Amino acid sequence: MKTAEELTNNLIAQEPFVQLLRQFKLKVTQPRLSVLDIISKKKSAISQPELEKLLGNQIDRVTLYRVLANFEEKGILHKIFDLQGTATYALCSTSCTEHAHHDQHVHFICSICNSIYCLDEIALPQLNIPANFQLNAIAVNAVGICEQCQQKK
Repeated sequence: MKTAEELTNNLIAQEPFVQLLRQFKLKVTQPRLSVLDIISKKKSAISQPELEKLLGNQIDRVTLYRVLANFEEKGILHKIFDLQGTATYALCSTSCTEHAHHDQHVHFICSICNSIYCLDEIALPQLNIPANFQLNAIAVNAVGICEQCQQKK
């Protein structure tokens, strides 16, 4: 059983997530708050199966799929595929909206542990798309060995 102090600290920690859900006109629910809490603490993108393990019995699989789909649709999360084709999720930038994702940055994929890191600080080159083409997304993946795997060598 959690103490009153732990409950208060938990509510304070979740306030930014409550505001985020309200900003995107989503109902504030415990499953949504739990997913945001876990993803925000990760340094790398996270897959649905990994999220499922971390959440345990808190959320059933169908609810988790709906939460992830909702968040991606609204511009809260963006999806990146790892080297095995598994979808992983990371928080979007604050400039993303329901109608336009602006998370066009390099993703670093570790070839050993398969972790995916968003490299927001690396600017993508300007692309000159022909006039009769419409650009919807840019995906640039860099593959190598992450810092943690290099330290294990």
